[in-house]
Amino acid sequence: MEYIVLREKSVRDTSEPFASRSGSPNAPTTRSQRRGPAFDTIAIERADPTPRDLKDLSRDPSVRAAAPATFPTRLITPVSRDAEVSTDGGFTSQGIAWGIEAIGAPAAEVDGSGATVAVLDTGIDRTHEAFAGIDIIEEDFSEDGDGDVDGHGTHCAGTIFGRDVGGKRIGVARGVDTALIGKVLRNDGRGNSGMIVDGIHWAAREGADVISMSLGFDFPGFVKDLIEFDDFPPDAAASFALQGYRQNLLLFDTLIELVQQLGEARLGGDPVVVAASGNENVQARQAEKEISVSIPAATTGILSVGALQAGDDGFEIADFSNTLPQIAAPGVNVVSAQSGGGLVSLDGTSMATPHVAGIAALFWQQLRSAGRNTDSQLVLSRILTGATFSGLSPDTDEADVGVGLARAPGLSFV
Repeated sequence: MEYIVLREKSVRDTSEPFASRSGSPNAPTTRSQRRGPAFDTIAIERADPTPRDLKDLSRDPSVRAAAPATFPTRLITPVSRDAEVSTDGGFTSQGIAWGIEAIGAPAAEVDGSGATVAVLDTGIDRTHEAFAGIDIIEEDFSEDGDGDVDGHGTHCAGTIFGRDVGGKRIGVARGVDTALIGKVLRNDGRGNSGMIVDGIHWAAREGADVISMSLGFDFPGFVKDLIEFDDFPPDAAASFALQGYRQNLLLFDTLIELVQQLGEARLGGDPVVVAASGNENVQARQAEKEISVSIPAATTGILSVGALQAGDDGFEIADFSNTLPQIAAPGVNVVSAQSGGGLVSLDGTSMATPHVAGIAALFWQQLRSAGRNTDSQLVLSRILTGATFSGLSPDTDEADVGVGLARAPGLSFV
C-alpha cells in the first residue's frame, strides 16, 4: 500500500532573531513577495514500505509522520442539488444572497483585495462570469485535468470571491484578485488523502492566505475497499482502516503545524485553513445520535464550520450538520455560481465553509491595511472573537455552532 511520508528537511534560520514581526516595514504584502523557499523544507514523499520499513521510518528524526496515501476522500455532497435557483429565499430584497447578508459582509469596509485564496475541491469553471478579472491559477492533483465537471468547487469559489451575477451578489470577498484552485477530487467527486496533502503543500508554497476545503475522509469507503479489493476479513478491515485514519490525522496535524511555523518564520504569514464539518447527522439525529466533525476538519489548526439555516426564531443549526464545529455559517439555500453558467442553490456544510473563508480574506486585508504584519493565529482569533450568538434561535446548542455565527469584520476589529 502506498504511503505518504512527511519529512522536514534540515534548515538553518538566518533571520534576525530579535526582529519584531508586528508592523515590520519589510513585511511581505503581495503574493509574489510571500512566495519563497520556506515551505520547500517540507518534503512530501511517496513510498510502498514493508512493515520493517515503517519501523525504520518511525526512527528517522527527519520523518514527522507517515500514513496511507490512498485513504479515500470525497466531496461533502450537498444535501440537495436543485435544478432551479430558489430566488424566494436565496436573495434579500436588495439582491444579496441571504448568507452574505447574514454574516454582515455588505457592511464591511474591506472586500478582500490583496488576499490570495486557495480552494481545494473539484476544480473551477474559470469561464463563469462570477470569476471575471480574477487571476486563476489551477493545479490538478486528481489526474482528471483542470475544469469542474461536478460543479461543487465552482459553487464554493463563487461564495468566497465571486463577482455579482445578473445584478445579484453571491460573493463574500469580491475584491480577491488571485485564486489558487487545487483540484484534489476527481470528476466523480472522490479522491484520496495524498491529493489533499499535496494540495495544502502547494497552496502554502504559492502564498495562499486562506485555504478552503469542503471535503472529508470516507472511512466506510476505505473499509469496503479493503474487503472487496484486498481480501481483508471485515474485522481486520475495520481495524486497519482505523489505524490508517489515526495515521492520517497525525499527518494532517503535523502538516498544518509545520505550515504555521514556517509561515511565521518567513514573516509572510501562514494560511488560515477552513474545512466543512460534514453532512452526516441527518440519519444520526433521527436515531437520537450525533456525528462529530471528521478529517480534515478535525485537524488541529483547521477551522471547522457547521451549517445554519433560517428558522422561525432566528438562525438554527441545519439538521444535517455534524456536531462540534468551531464556528457556524449559512449553509441552506445558498445561491452561487453553477458550472457551465448561471446560478444554483445548494445546501450543506460545504456551502457554509466558503462564507468563513471569505471572512478570513476580509480580515487579512483589514489587518494588512492597518499596517499589521499578521499570521493565521491573529486572523483566526479575530474570526472567533467576532462570532456571535445574536440572531440565533434561543434553544441553540453550543455544541452545534461552536462560538456562533461567523461575522465579517467591522472597524472595531482593527
